[in-house]
Amino acid sequence: MRQVDGEKLLASFGDALKDVRGRLTPDAPMDRVTWFHAGGLAEVMFQPHDVDDLVAFLKAVPESVPLTVVGVGSNLLVRDGGIKGVVIRLSAKGFGDVELVGENRIKAGAICPDKNIAAMALDHSIGGFAFYYGIPGSIGGALRMNAGANGSDTSERLIEVHAVDRKGNIVVLSKEEMGYSYRHSAASSDLIFTHGVFQGYAEEKTKIRAEMDAVRQHRETVQPVREKTGGSTFKNPEGHSAWKLIDEAGCRGLLNGGAQMSPLHCNFMINTGQATAHELEYLGELVRLRVLENSGIRLEWEIKRLGDFMPGLEIKPFLGKA
Repeated sequence: MRQVDGEKLLASFGDALKDVRGRLTPDAPMDRVTWFHAGGLAEVMFQPHDVDDLVAFLKAVPESVPLTVVGVGSNLLVRDGGIKGVVIRLSAKGFGDVELVGENRIKAGAICPDKNIAAMALDHSIGGFAFYYGIPGSIGGALRMNAGANGSDTSERLIEVHAVDRKGNIVVLSKEEMGYSYRHSAASSDLIFTHGVFQGYAEEKTKIRAEMDAVRQHRETVQPVREKTGGSTFKNPEGHSAWKLIDEAGCRGLLNGGAQMSPLHCNFMINTGQATAHELEYLGELVRLRVLENSGIRLEWEIKRLGDFMPGLEIKPFLGKA
């Protein structure tokens, strides 16, 4: 069932976007973007050429048009009804660079894969970034959710974030202004991050390489890295590990259609074949319900869920039973 009409939305802009240089795609299939390989259509997808192009687009598009920003799609579940308005997906060419900008200081574009900043740090003997080697996402997502692994997180290395607001104004935020906490930032949701500046410290390459090897070995040993997955499904509650709570609730390997909680790491949800977004999200809420009933703890989603449910297939938190 069609839920969006991208051609109609594009036509409504008239000549307002005639000078935009990026790519505009109506009815863009989001299952080609997300690592889950599931989900509906984006009414319109815009891939800006560079920061100036993004600014021009934001100044031209009416503020009444909903905007949604996505990265590489690693930590994202798009519902089957699709996403109304414009989905902005930053291009690797315009927002994927990583470069040295000072002593032990690195600038990385929002769509730069996290592992690339770790590789750059290794090349220049800069310590403090090995943890990024094990995070399957991009810097924009890391900035938004304070991504971390192996006992470190983004806030420890960040100096400042450059962004564009809904009206097309360029904004620079300090680490303090980002308001970081565990897997969360207090930055306004309408800000589109374009790049971040990070500070490391001098370190021997042999030590950095050993840290990265340990990160890779751990990830390949305990995580389903070759599956269609979005990474960690739920945040770790304070004082607890989400995977242990899921395991204790009997949800390791739990199936719902083509969706499954990984038998290898039960806080990873996987698409075993042709799972729908509905099957994946229903499984997640079923797990949350069973964990709540077993332990009294309410798991919070770490996977970002966007878009509309198909009519009649809405899913309530905890399946509406808690």
